Amino acid sequence: MSTERANQVVIDTNYTTIHTIGKQKESRRLRYMQKDGSFPVLFQKPPGDWSSYMVDIFTTLVDIRWRVMFLIFSLSYILSWLFFGLSYWLIAYVHGDIDDVANKACVENVRSFAGAFLYSMETQATIGYGFRGMNENCIVAISVLTVQSVFSCLLDTIIIGIVVAKMASARKRAQTVGFSRCAVVNLRDGVFCLSWRLGDFRGNHILEGVARAQLVRFVKQPQGSVVISYHDLDIQNREIVLATPATIIHKLEPGSPLYSLGLDDLQEDSFEVVVSFTYTGDSTGMLHQTRTSYTPADIRWGQRFQDMLKLGKKHFRVDYALFNETMWVPVPLLSAEQYDRGRRPLVRSQSYSAHLPSVKRNGGSCAVTPDMTNEVMQQTSL
Repeated sequence: MSTERANQVVIDTNYTTIHTIGKQKESRRLRYMQKDGSFPVLFQKPPGDWSSYMVDIFTTLVDIRWRVMFLIFSLSYILSWLFFGLSYWLIAYVHGDIDDVANKACVENVRSFAGAFLYSMETQATIGYGFRGMNENCIVAISVLTVQSVFSCLLDTIIIGIVVAKMASARKRAQTVGFSRCAVVNLRDGVFCLSWRLGDFRGNHILEGVARAQLVRFVKQPQGSVVISYHDLDIQNREIVLATPATIIHKLEPGSPLYSLGLDDLQEDSFEVVVSFTYTGDSTGMLHQTRTSYTPADIRWGQRFQDMLKLGKKHFRVDYALFNETMWVPVPLLSAEQYDRGRRPLVRSQSYSAHLPSVKRNGGSCAVTPDMTNEVMQQTSL
């Protein structure tokens, strides 16, 4: 038992409070973009100003919820039946068809409002039971019938178009293309890099897409106003063939707004890395976009994503269970700027495992065996 304890190295956990502190700050700070890609923005307009929604009514109906859309469409049909039914009843009343049964009616068997409503519904829905019908001796009723027929065709066209557009909405397809829950900072070919993972969870693959990243900072002024600044981040290989999961990489080089960011700065800085992937769906040919954001609490220092792509005999095998899992790698506790100046990495111990940044999970410490490889030190499930 003592021999097993001697073969274990207890790693200090002083440097892991970045995740704990980040989460505490995250709960108090408003995000610029939510993890699902939505923006917590509330537009304040003058009361009763619905002009912007009515001008582009098609987009408004496509964006509303399904239950609200079904309510609006049901009311549009019912109100149109009532309107034209009332029109037929007024024509019958003026023509004397209501009181005089012997009078030759404009519309056969329409002697009450209920009969007029049923005739309106049968006409617009093209049911045609044959019990009620239009006579040629009433030009006003014929005109109303013509208007209702044209209106019913227009209404059906609008409803079918909106339903099809809503079912083929890009938002649903965007939910099947996702980013990793966190971003990682590690060394690639001796260069500090910020990277995150992108994957398509459907069987039909995306053949072409463009990735983009932007650093967003917003500062609240003493007067109460908010100043937002945007900085584009250079990405390696913006155009991606997403047949397999891809890792998006941003090098922390001179010119990058994150070049001077170190581990200590990550605890106190306030920013968001807004990432997006714009692509064309292979099934529908429609343009889609998936987006999310990473705050300092979502950035893991000294980690990399686990390998999830393996080569089989006939196929490339992708294990999406490892999509959000990371492992430790040796990374200096310096900013990219300090590292490029030639400063030596901080060493906390003479043992090999001391090169690893440790993570505090509810105040605990991690034990790592000395004979582990230099890549896989500890697996962290996000």
